[in-house]
Amino acid sequence: MDMTRSRRHSASAIIEDSDVPSSRNMEKKSGLNFTRLLCICFVCFLVLPALVTLSYNVVSQDSLSGPSQISKMQYNVARSVKAADEVGTQSEEIELHEEQKGENQVLDLEEGNQTSTTMNQGLNESSSLKSAQNMDPSLDGLLADGFSTSSCKSRDQVYRYRKATKFKPSAYLLEKLRNYEALHRKCGPNTEVFKRTLDDLKSGKTLADADCQYVVWVSYSGLGNRMVTIAATFLYALLTNRVLLIDRGVDMTDLFCEPFPNTSWFLPSSFPMAWLQPLNESSTQRYGHLLNNSIIQLYENGTQSNLPHYVYLHLTHNYDFHDKLFFCEREQQFLKRIPWLFLRSNNYFVPSLYLLPSFNEELHHLFPQRDSIFHHLGRYLLHPSNTVWGLITRFYQAYLAHAEQRIGLQIRTYDSGYFPYISDQVLACSQKNRVLPNISHSDEFLEAAYENGFAKKPYAVLVTSLSSGYYERIRDLYWEYPTVGGQLVSVFQPSHEERQHTENQSHNMKAWAEMYLLSLCDVLITSPWSTFGYVAQGLAGIKPLIMFKPENDTVPDPPCREVMSMEPCFHAPPFYDCQAQKGIDTGKVFPYVRHCEDVPWGLKVVENDEL
Repeated sequence: MDMTRSRRHSASAIIEDSDVPSSRNMEKKSGLNFTRLLCICFVCFLVLPALVTLSYNVVSQDSLSGPSQISKMQYNVARSVKAADEVGTQSEEIELHEEQKGENQVLDLEEGNQTSTTMNQGLNESSSLKSAQNMDPSLDGLLADGFSTSSCKSRDQVYRYRKATKFKPSAYLLEKLRNYEALHRKCGPNTEVFKRTLDDLKSGKTLADADCQYVVWVSYSGLGNRMVTIAATFLYALLTNRVLLIDRGVDMTDLFCEPFPNTSWFLPSSFPMAWLQPLNESSTQRYGHLLNNSIIQLYENGTQSNLPHYVYLHLTHNYDFHDKLFFCEREQQFLKRIPWLFLRSNNYFVPSLYLLPSFNEELHHLFPQRDSIFHHLGRYLLHPSNTVWGLITRFYQAYLAHAEQRIGLQIRTYDSGYFPYISDQVLACSQKNRVLPNISHSDEFLEAAYENGFAKKPYAVLVTSLSSGYYERIRDLYWEYPTVGGQLVSVFQPSHEERQHTENQSHNMKAWAEMYLLSLCDVLITSPWSTFGYVAQGLAGIKPLIMFKPENDTVPDPPCREVMSMEPCFHAPPFYDCQAQKGIDTGKVFPYVRHCEDVPWGLKVVENDEL
């Protein structure tokens, strides 16, 4: 706040007010004698300084606002900072800032809140207005009404933190989601239909024409894997008109809010949870086992005489040839008749759903922008619980909200410890692609850190890694040396757990918070093979720079590349033509299902023009 300006304003206001009665007295009685005039001057000399001081104190006290006013100020600042990030795309934003620095208008918030003026130096007013217009609590219609604000704060508040996406859900997808929500309310836990169907399951009855059919997602693997498979399983439920139910596992209720209004997606306590424990590659109810041992025999029309009352779909990385027949048309026709499917996977199997003719056309209608599948389904389904949302918002406000540019570095190695060549690769990738500024080994650029007398708004670098070594290396680099362009670089790491604790509740809460924080960044650099990075890029709606896997402990050349699409990679796809009954390269069947950048045999969905 400009205190000198405040003093001048207050003093002039008091002088103008005090002049009014004096002039009126002079009008009433002319010819003032010298003694009376001297007395008036003496009184003014004594009283005016006191009034000026009193007025200044009142203005200062108003500026040092109470808790409610501080909260309001923080909200305004957060909105303004968020708004400033709407201009441009990731690396283009950096170039634009370098070319146009000094041209940005300063947001004048003095009328509403004078103390926020200095904190908002350098923000662009037009981009703030643009961002405010794009704030949509429903995320372009993805999120339905019918939720209480207190039950899931992240759903209600996310639009304040996340930039408006350029990927808009199709009207057909929105219609399908509303229809699905109605189906879930009709067939979900604690409904009469559910109780009746569950009784049939427990008694071993199979009703091919059951009113409601279910696919039960069985909790398995690390958190990133769980999240991408939930999205894939929900998409399968949409395609087959089934109700998705979630195995609570050890921590699912602590991590996520309910995504569907006025119902639950979690299996109720009345469900025989013990049935889920033996579901693995050795299960006798596994679909591949039933096929391989002729326990079920399929005909060309997908029918057979003895229907099992449930089928276990084993779609993990170690599934066999017969399990992979799940991705064939004839098998899907058979599965339509099974009321209960239990699905266990650590794979984002969406790309292979395009290989089924009955699904292919529907997928095109649902997602005209093909590489936005996880982006839409992830934002629709995966809302942090209130506890996790607290971790996210506190860290964001404390360390990221003030930044002009937020850069996320997701570093995942599959051996514990710190590896210096990985740090070298991260820095080589970021500087080659102008994500992080170059450093100088002299002090000649120190003054460049100031514009118009104010420090430039910093770059905030968010590092997520099990090791603290990468954060320390990058932090020390930008602490010890100035940047060539005078940019200030702040580096932060929320946690460093040293190794992955898959079943630990606190560990997974931190992991979910860090994935979400990465998704609030403007630019991402991610690690190969990592579903942690896939989740972040998908929620963010941006294509990250993905690092290549190092060989012989050396930095690859080039160190990284931009991904073809933000879709996750299916690490273990089938290579089989169901109709021709022979092996094929399934990455060459359609131009929009291609091999991944990080897993050469994996599959991912891309836009045709991204090849």
